[in-house]
Amino acid sequence: SLNNPPNHPARSMQDTFYVDIDGEDGIPYNLRPHTSPMQVRYAHQHVKKYAGRDMPEIRVIAPGRTYRVDSDATHSPMFHQCEGLWLGENVSFKDLKVVFTDFCRTFFESDDLVLRFRPSFFPFTEPSAEIDIQFQSGPLAGRWLEVAGSGQVHPNVVRNMGLDPERYIGFAFGMGPDRLTMLRYGVNDLRLFFDGDLRFLSQFQ
Repeated sequence: SLNNPPNHPARSMQDTFYVDIDGEDGIPYNLRPHTSPMQVRYAHQHVKKYAGRDMPEIRVIAPGRTYRVDSDATHSPMFHQCEGLWLGENVSFKDLKVVFTDFCRTFFESDDLVLRFRPSFFPFTEPSAEIDIQFQSGPLAGRWLEVAGSGQVHPNVVRNMGLDPERYIGFAFGMGPDRLTMLRYGVNDLRLFFDGDLRFLSQFQ
């Protein structure tokens, strides 16, 4: 449903935790590596709810825990992700930039925040971009950190939602709240949030 058939090479883009249990289709289950699958499920419910009536735009935020086989200063085997989706008849990539920039400036309480949108690839968006923010303080001041993957929802994904991609268009993003917290407080290692050291964690009460 996210433009990723089972044999698509994009499935190897993430180091995924697979478990020894197969689904009804014979494909092994895995621990959720990202929150993007909620897009199609939520859209199906939305379309069904408004069947035969004027359908309002789809606007949803979905936070969740996600899992990947990765551990370094900017990665953890378990981390949090927040998915955003806005789909309508006149929603563009420009709206993505405005919404995300406005959110970040509000979150960081600063109009001087420095963001950049880098061209990238995700099977479920086209065009796609990774969003970076510059550290303003701490030992990494001046360096960039990727905080989200984003893009305009791919026509195939819109079609899988049960909608006409010639009529509906929109954007989606998957944002890392843990990395935003790193940037806000100048923390140089994501794993510190999950190590359980109260000397570190108590400062965020």
